[in-house]
Amino acid sequence: MPSVVKQPQTLYDKVFKDHIVEEKEDGTVLLYIDRHLVHEVTSPQAFEGLRNAGRRVRRPDCTLATVDHNIPTASRKNLTTTEKFIEETDSRLQCMTLEENVKAFDLTYFGLDDKRQGIVHIIGPEQGFTLPGTTVVCGDSHTSTHGAFGALAFGIGTSEVEHVLATQTIITQRSKNMKVQVDGELGPGVGSKDVILHVIGKIGTAGGTGAVIEFCGSAIRGLSVEARMSICNMSIEGGARAGMIAPDQTTIEYLKGKPLAPKVDSPEWKKACSYWLSLKSDEGAKYDIEVLIDAKDIAPTVSWGTSPQDVIPITGVVPGPDDFDDEVKKQACERSLKYMGLTAGTPMQEIPLDKIFIGSCTNARIEDLRSAAHIVEGKKVASNIKRAMIVPGSGLVKRQAEAEGLDKIFSDAGFEWREAGCSMCLGMNPDILSPGERCASTSNRNFEGRQGAGGRTHLMSPAMAAAAAIVGNLADVRKLVSPSSTTAKSSPKIELDAHMEEPSSDNEIEKIMDLPADSQQHTASNSTTTGASAGMPKFETLRGYAAPMDIANIDTDAIIPKQFLKTIKRSGLGSALFHAWRYEAGSDKEDASFVLNNEPYRQSKILVCTGPNFGCGSSREHAPWALLDFGIKCIIAPSFGDIFFNNTFKNGMLPLRITDTDALNKIAAEAKAGKEIEVDLPNQTIRSADGTELAKFEVEQFRKHCLVNGLDDIGLTMANVDKIEKHEQKRTAVWPWLDGSGFLKRHGRGPVKIEAKPVPKTNRGEEITEPLEW
Repeated sequence: MPSVVKQPQTLYDKVFKDHIVEEKEDGTVLLYIDRHLVHEVTSPQAFEGLRNAGRRVRRPDCTLATVDHNIPTASRKNLTTTEKFIEETDSRLQCMTLEENVKAFDLTYFGLDDKRQGIVHIIGPEQGFTLPGTTVVCGDSHTSTHGAFGALAFGIGTSEVEHVLATQTIITQRSKNMKVQVDGELGPGVGSKDVILHVIGKIGTAGGTGAVIEFCGSAIRGLSVEARMSICNMSIEGGARAGMIAPDQTTIEYLKGKPLAPKVDSPEWKKACSYWLSLKSDEGAKYDIEVLIDAKDIAPTVSWGTSPQDVIPITGVVPGPDDFDDEVKKQACERSLKYMGLTAGTPMQEIPLDKIFIGSCTNARIEDLRSAAHIVEGKKVASNIKRAMIVPGSGLVKRQAEAEGLDKIFSDAGFEWREAGCSMCLGMNPDILSPGERCASTSNRNFEGRQGAGGRTHLMSPAMAAAAAIVGNLADVRKLVSPSSTTAKSSPKIELDAHMEEPSSDNEIEKIMDLPADSQQHTASNSTTTGASAGMPKFETLRGYAAPMDIANIDTDAIIPKQFLKTIKRSGLGSALFHAWRYEAGSDKEDASFVLNNEPYRQSKILVCTGPNFGCGSSREHAPWALLDFGIKCIIAPSFGDIFFNNTFKNGMLPLRITDTDALNKIAAEAKAGKEIEVDLPNQTIRSADGTELAKFEVEQFRKHCLVNGLDDIGLTMANVDKIEKHEQKRTAVWPWLDGSGFLKRHGRGPVKIEAKPVPKTNRGEEITEPLEW
């Protein structure tokens, strides 16, 4: 019998394969999730869904919760309770709701009074909750950060948060393989943030759409784990579903001694290390897209526009529309320059600043703070800088920085030393820009209004932001220090003693785990049903007016600005849809030039966008909720942001990719003429009002099946619980470090696995007599 030749696999292929619970003929995959991170903004509606259906959290031991997005970063010296500490009503409600939910569903939680609290993508790695070869999800697009460990990590919407909580799985499709190889030695002043900004500038914000990027090459291997996290963090800004870096000895050294990682020198640790090191891509593995970059071509980089792809070396000048050949890019440049208040040809180093922000899940780790402190030590913030902020990524990072005296260096220079949180990265909290203010920021997005309505953001590394604070303008860090001291090198092993601490008492463990005295699971629900429900209206044929939009890269911040995310409900967001575009700045007066403010488009059921990459950016499911609340059930565009694309289906909406330019223009022409069009899902056809076929479209079989029949995919998944249990048995046998010993214990007891009930029921309590297939 001939031997089977093993096909070379990529890192992504290997991790994905190890987590398949079931795969359908159409390519739909039920994927097991090892690690689930939860925060206050994208979880309230998910927990509400569990309560309404009487469902439990299947694996509380696989979920870690914290507050980060809209908490204040002011001093907590007078903190007593969340209710008294957070002044803003909506923010307070979201945080208190999370506290109630973690108690009701028995989840590990790091609250405001816990030293381990911090930005969700910083606390996961520092606790060892993030491990190589795992699948990691969170209701936040920058979950890709965890890919630095060789984990398959990606952002999900709130409906998917609920799905993971209930089933510990997710329904997905395979992604394409993309390789970004960076070889050579990084030059003076160049760090990982410059690398990823350069990459995004090269591939564009849609360059990785539908793909998982593996970052490799000698320059990547030479980086520390924290620097790798910054690169993977911004994979989503290049349109990718996730970013990954193969685990190596650097990864293993980072994980040694982390509280939730296997104990060093144990059989589990040795077995884990062997598995982790096997995850590198095989020689000869095939990639759908390959990008090669020479490290010497990367300079200290800053953004100039309103998209992460709008980047340029600090030595350059502001580009103008004539610098672009593509008409869409010309228009985007004009729009960006107007918003940013910049003139083409202006040297980047002559652009003055108002504020400095060093923080975010991209750049708020101890290495980031060290690099910034190295630049500012002994210097003063420029007099024209109104405010300069340092926001550590976690309570443990803050403690470590203070132990090293970094806080004093920053304070002496004129920086504010803050508490852990997302802070000015997205401006959902008191830390925001005022209209027209210009900020040097170490965050990940420079969208319009991202850091505050009318605020202007320039992305850069911590060292570059520190240099800008001292100079008062955008600045070249290489001019402030000697070349040898700014050369990017692999950082030494970080000894963060605070990371290694075990809980010191039962009281501390009680606070961390927030568990009731008994070990029984609570659902905080009067309902006893546990299974499927036909939770959505059926989508068959949709006829209505289509609103035309000719804008590229319409991001989720534009669809629904962050100030409207402070809700624990799914409804009532229609009035906030495209808020910054629908209303004149600073008022509730409608802008008559915006399409949805005109007839017949006020009654639109369909949106037609001729620009690519609709819905890029955040994982916020509030974007489809706002569209749906307005009345729009179908979006037609040449391409979509991956997470937004998934989120729409979860809400009974239909996103249609029309890549044929002629067909898309025909549809747009009907829309601009104020005529109705018809979307026929069963026949996968778009027609004009008179019945003329305008285009055909493709929809995955499973998604079409769910839409046409109005099916709830959580219920469908739970009807196949036996397959999930079978995978969990394999998981325990093959990867034992993922169960039990890796988690904080209470009174010597390990985490309790909560079994899903095998008999699905509808929300009406009726048993399902016919088998369901997810």
